[in-house]
Amino acid sequence: MSLEQWLMVGIFIITFISLVKYSQVPERVFSVTVLLCLALSFVSVDDILTNAVNPGLVTLVLLVLCSFAFERTSILRRLSSGVFNGSKIKSTLRLLLGTAFASAFMSNTAVVATLINTVKKNKLINPGKLLLPLSFAAILGGTLTLVGTSTNLIVNSLLIKQGQQSFSFFDFSLIGLVALALCLLVIILRSRALPLLENDDLATDDYLLEAEVATSSALIGKSIEGNGLRNLDSLFLVEIVRHGKLISPVTPDEVVQDKDKLIFSGDISKVLTLQQFDGLNLFAEQDDLLRDNLTEVLVKSDSAIVGKTLKKSGFRARFDAAVVAVRREGGALSGKLGDIVLQPGDFLVLAVGQDFCTRPNLSKNFYILSGHQAENILSGWRDHSTVWGFIVSILVSVFTSLPLLTCLFFYLAFLIFCGALTVNEIKRRFPLEIWMIVLGALTLASAIENIGIATMFAQYIEGFLQGQSVYLSFVLIFVLTLIMTELITNSAAAALAFPIAYNIAMGLGVDPMPYVMAVAFAASGSFISPYGYQTNVMVYNAANYQLTDFVKFGLPISIIYCISVIVTIPLVYPF
Repeated sequence: MSLEQWLMVGIFIITFISLVKYSQVPERVFSVTVLLCLALSFVSVDDILTNAVNPGLVTLVLLVLCSFAFERTSILRRLSSGVFNGSKIKSTLRLLLGTAFASAFMSNTAVVATLINTVKKNKLINPGKLLLPLSFAAILGGTLTLVGTSTNLIVNSLLIKQGQQSFSFFDFSLIGLVALALCLLVIILRSRALPLLENDDLATDDYLLEAEVATSSALIGKSIEGNGLRNLDSLFLVEIVRHGKLISPVTPDEVVQDKDKLIFSGDISKVLTLQQFDGLNLFAEQDDLLRDNLTEVLVKSDSAIVGKTLKKSGFRARFDAAVVAVRREGGALSGKLGDIVLQPGDFLVLAVGQDFCTRPNLSKNFYILSGHQAENILSGWRDHSTVWGFIVSILVSVFTSLPLLTCLFFYLAFLIFCGALTVNEIKRRFPLEIWMIVLGALTLASAIENIGIATMFAQYIEGFLQGQSVYLSFVLIFVLTLIMTELITNSAAAALAFPIAYNIAMGLGVDPMPYVMAVAFAASGSFISPYGYQTNVMVYNAANYQLTDFVKFGLPISIIYCISVIVTIPLVYPF
């Protein structure tokens, strides 16, 4: 190999190692890869610009933008409200099948986020038996269609880059349905092995609250017990923050001092009982904001406040709301509310102002779970038009010669025209991270081809596997991608595995479609690690599962998934 080829191999290996180490920021890793390839003249500016407007990538971006409106329709709310009726088995089937088919057409993260509270509050089935199956059903549902998961669309972008025809909407459906049916059977049979969620864990209102002792308070100089702060209804004094130091546990004879910050844990609905104490001011009690207008929200993974404290995020000015309490599933919180670093999946209870519902940045940062709803939640004719517009777009792309990309352009224009989506929302929520990941993957593929690595690799594979089973190489690609998706993000795994799979197929002189499908399905097959998929992380925290719960419950499902996909793909797409 030439020096350039060795350098290109090195860049590929470094990219993979960096994605493992910096799995939270894959877009930055791919950006550096693009710059390295450009600096070494492995790709040109024209190559990068061509990849930036790859039809598959543009389709992915348009779909993400359109989904912002689709997720605000009443579909998920209706699904959530009608799950637990009748017998346990019917309710379980309704939950899992509804989740799977909803995830085939919209973000499975949004589906799971909407249903978590419904599952935890139900009295029919212990939530510990349902939350992990909920995540797995969402993952399986995403494999049913071209738009069900970003990995399918990323693979589609890479396929178009090779000059191949784009996938149609239901090309994944037959394989996905087989895997869904078999895996759901195992999930239902194995759900008894999942741990029960104890009653203490089921208290979804167990929030952390903060109240400060005013200088003129009558509480000063008296003990906690003497002030009656130990026997509150559903609230427990867990800590005192005094002059920057934490006092925990709080003893009954601890004397209250000026400027003490009292940290309570318990039922948020009882927060107003703290106002009966003279000079005890709640964290959110500003400008008469705290009344009965409490709103519960869930922090999104791409929220602008993630990684920041309430003080540094400018929360009050940004949203016209003050945080009354914070809750983090599966994690203990401590200290002053203003100093807590917010994370994706945190639950906040907000005291909202008059302008809260009109703020355009709510849907970007939160899922609103209860209380005041943002005004851009769709209702009436906009709700129905958004749903039917999406259905019509899909049907037109399936039954006519118009490609999905064209249909999505018209659908996006329709959403803007009818007010279901605004230009400002598109600018704020443009999926830059996804665009950078796919652009980086396409550019990496271009560099591999330009330097001759692809041809050389294909020839090497042809010689190495001469006389060997083509099926063996197909299985190896599937297993390799499956391992990568547990180590790095599923999108990055698909991006890195695709050029390897495609060039193996070219080297063997067989149809690349089985190999491409192997990459797509393996990249979505995260059933063992709680960190391999966003929905897994969400239920991992919500149910306080252990890592062993994922391994014990997920391993049989992963095996069935692998076998069903490996057997079905060659039947649907022969070599």
